[in-house]
Amino acid sequence: MNKKDIIICRCEDVTLEDVHNCLKDGYTTFEELKRILRVGMGPCQGQTCSILVQREIAKFLGKKIEDVKTHKTRPLITGVVLEDIAGNDND
Repeated sequence: MNKKDIIICRCEDVTLEDVHNCLKDGYTTFEELKRILRVGMGPCQGQTCSILVQREIAKFLGKKIEDVKTHKTRPLITGVVLEDIAGNDND
């Protein structure tokens, strides 16, 4: 199967080829790939792709998968009231 056809991150539509290209360009940490490719930043927050990206980094660097740090999750601190976003019609 072609690397272009293998989806690593479904939320952000990132392929295996995208990940390998970044690794070849010298971006070898999950945080770097997250900033460039947005892996782990979609609706699932990396629940699906984290282990896949971690595995590809480990294979590329010749490390054990346990030695590759995953991304930092940054959940929202508080919710936002929809009315605050929409604004008030009285303004």
